[in-house]
Amino acid sequence: MKRVYDDPSPDDGARVLVDRLWPRGVSKEQLRLDRWCKEVAPSSELRRWFHHDAGRFDEFERRYRAELVDNPQVAELAALGAGERRLTLLYSARDPEHNQALVLRDVLRAYLEDTASGSGA
Repeated sequence: MKRVYDDPSPDDGARVLVDRLWPRGVSKEQLRLDRWCKEVAPSSELRRWFHHDAGRFDEFERRYRAELVDNPQVAELAALGAGERRLTLLYSARDPEHNQALVLRDVLRAYLEDTASGSGA
């Protein structure tokens, strides 16, 4: 995971923006983006409700996970990061401890573990 304002690194692997809105002040060239998966980002309603309020993060996480349950983009992203391939989730939130990329990272890890064990997603 990286903020979109952090410099790209050769170790990033596939760089995927997981925000619904394009980040302010960042060009496509600066971002060096491989994919923009806005469909996997929290819904506009959930994003507005959360408003990056750390006190709402637990409820935000619960609601966001519910949105991700039937989202086909989860499987597509997991495939990008399967095996030894590296996947860097890019987000624009200021708070590195309370944002959608954290939740999505954990969902992707669980998906990959479930798939590897044969129990499905």
